Amino acid sequence: MSSQQPFLLTPGPINTSMSTKQAMLSDWGSWDQDFNAITAEVRQRILQLANAEQSHVCVPVQGSGSFAVEATLGTLVPKDGKVLVLMNGAYGKRIAQSLAYMGRESCAIDMGDYAPPQPEAVAARLAEDPSISHVALVFCETSSGILNPVAEIAEVVRQAGRGLIIDAMSAFGALPVDAQTLPFDALISAANKCIEGVPGFGYAIIRQPVLEACEGNAHSLSLDLYDQWRYMEKTGQWRFTPPTHVVAAFLQALKEHEAEGGTAGRYARYARNRDRMVAGMRQLGFRTLLEDQWLSPIITTFFSPAHENFEFREFYDRLKAHNFIIYPGKLTEAESFRLGHIGQLFDEQVDQLLEAMAAVLDEMQITL
Repeated sequence: MSSQQPFLLTPGPINTSMSTKQAMLSDWGSWDQDFNAITAEVRQRILQLANAEQSHVCVPVQGSGSFAVEATLGTLVPKDGKVLVLMNGAYGKRIAQSLAYMGRESCAIDMGDYAPPQPEAVAARLAEDPSISHVALVFCETSSGILNPVAEIAEVVRQAGRGLIIDAMSAFGALPVDAQTLPFDALISAANKCIEGVPGFGYAIIRQPVLEACEGNAHSLSLDLYDQWRYMEKTGQWRFTPPTHVVAAFLQALKEHEAEGGTAGRYARYARNRDRMVAGMRQLGFRTLLEDQWLSPIITTFFSPAHENFEFREFYDRLKAHNFIIYPGKLTEAESFRLGHIGQLFDEQVDQLLEAMAAVLDEMQITL
């Protein structure tokens, strides 16, 4: 194993810039006015990215992205609500599991591993079941790498008069979001994704009139986003100890995101990473799970080689020895692995990855 830091080809955590890492070298008082100013600027910048300053509020919450998703569901969905979960992978299933834990009723349209949910099917289900209060959708389902038709589904949900909750964990910051044209009640992401911060907190962009009506909904004190929002508006502080170093790093990451050209600039680099990586992997003989039209710029799923010498753990370990950490597959029907395109990855690293892939295939005596 080389002493060089490995490149993380995952959908988060990801490789961060040195200046983002250096932003964590100072200690902050969690109630101090200087840290409160950092929190306020982070919240404001997130709203600006979504063109949501006039209509929505940003509520951060301690923990990973799944904490933020559960907090948003538990806060926005009343105890007698019912959520239609649109599934085509592990993270849609996790939404349903979270709802079950908190005692909220749900139903699903499950498309399996390969296909996006269709707006027509969503419209039909909403028409036949008036008890559905909300629809939950994953923007980019990273278990397969599929990019779902969010705008089309959002319009269907709006026309049906229901609330839309979008898990945009691995999309926000690289895929465009305009709260004035994309109708949603809440959109959720986390620090360690396309903004290129480090893990430690998530956040929800919530339509303010919707959140104002959510007092008393939450199933958990620490995950009550209504209470978190009210407390932040009153004091500028987090209710409980915040991940101060992570928040400071995220502000630096937001500034670097802006300097790269914002969402459009980041999308361009990630899409270039994907195109270069997919083309090179196909030249080596690997097959993608999805057709080109459904490939996202976030992560791509590849089928594992159908070769007697292939064993994922050995494949993983050998790539790690070449300084690349990949992601295992999460498909239910096929053996696979995933390669992320986000984080501090550029042409040089993609080319090094393809060289490492060729070397590992040779080491394992696999011909595709």
